[in-house]
Amino acid sequence: MNLKHWQMIVCTVAVATGVSVPAVAQNQGTQDNTAYGGASGEFLLLGAGARGAALGGAFGALSTDVTALYYNPAGLSQLLRPQVMVSTLNYVANTKYAWGGIAFPLAGGTRAIGLSLGSFGFSDQPIYTLENPDGDGTTYSVRETFLSVSGAQNFSDRFSAGVTLKMINDRLGTARGTAFAVDFGTSFHATVGARPIRASFVIQNLGSNLSHNGQDLTVGVQRQPPLGTIAVPQEPQSARLRTTAWTLPVLFRVGVALDVLAQGMNRVTVLGEFNQSNNNKPAAGGGLEWAVTNIGNSGFSLAARGSYTLQPDNQVGDLSTGGQATSQKSGSFTSDGLALGGGLTYSRGHAQVGFDYAYRNMGALGGTNFLSFTVGW
Repeated sequence: MNLKHWQMIVCTVAVATGVSVPAVAQNQGTQDNTAYGGASGEFLLLGAGARGAALGGAFGALSTDVTALYYNPAGLSQLLRPQVMVSTLNYVANTKYAWGGIAFPLAGGTRAIGLSLGSFGFSDQPIYTLENPDGDGTTYSVRETFLSVSGAQNFSDRFSAGVTLKMINDRLGTARGTAFAVDFGTSFHATVGARPIRASFVIQNLGSNLSHNGQDLTVGVQRQPPLGTIAVPQEPQSARLRTTAWTLPVLFRVGVALDVLAQGMNRVTVLGEFNQSNNNKPAAGGGLEWAVTNIGNSGFSLAARGSYTLQPDNQVGDLSTGGQATSQKSGSFTSDGLALGGGLTYSRGHAQVGFDYAYRNMGALGGTNFLSFTVGW
């Protein structure tokens, strides 16, 4: 590999993982106006599939399977065969997240379409009130879901683009809210020497705000008598609380993936990604995937993955309260943002079956386990 090729690699990685430096520098010495927790529907950021989870989300440039429905719809255009996947995530506080998708290549592989569904929440939690501190026997549930349809097109042998349309539903007890969003992604694939390199640009969850309506927002209001008059007992009047509409978690992502080794059955890919959301500080991450295909001509393929992602929302510093500045940092959780995983795939002819697992450390919130099962034909 000559000097020009190495310069191209360095520049590409710098774009993927170093763009956050100027953004952070501009905030030095200014007030922190980051809208932590300022978006609704944050379950839209939980990912899809254990492979992407093990790579820390830095997967948009490499995703060419059914999980491209989530990470980068442009990657669907490189889908080799129809695929379906179901995956589950045991999240914090006994909540669960599930994702499923199905995708089909069309027109000889020049374009593709797909559908996906995500669901997050919990159910049958007792209701406690001041009048009934031990519960009144009733329960409530929280369920957030999205349904999406995606399409992708190859415009050349190096460039593809895709779009995803989403409908989001948020249910808290009997209160419900609906929003609509769009994802847009592009994928550029080329070679550096004999090594494949891929770059991606993705915008996710750009759409309408989310507000709620429902029976739980109906309350009884006791009207106050006019000044100077005697209060007369009366029945409370029914009124409907009006909720504020909250934006969705819009996410901007730039990623790159380079095969540093592609020899025979072995492949080693390094990945990097920069991302910026409207409810967090800029973040970056990197990962590595090692894969061996068709081991001993048996049809089995094995992969191991690992990544580390910066978690700016888990770092709290320079908080000012009443003129007193404090500095608190979750530095004791040094493995926060670390993710590990692997996968096993069996292929025979056009048929393919795969299983993937990922573990992700979330610092003070503990670890999470992501499982996914894939079938292709």
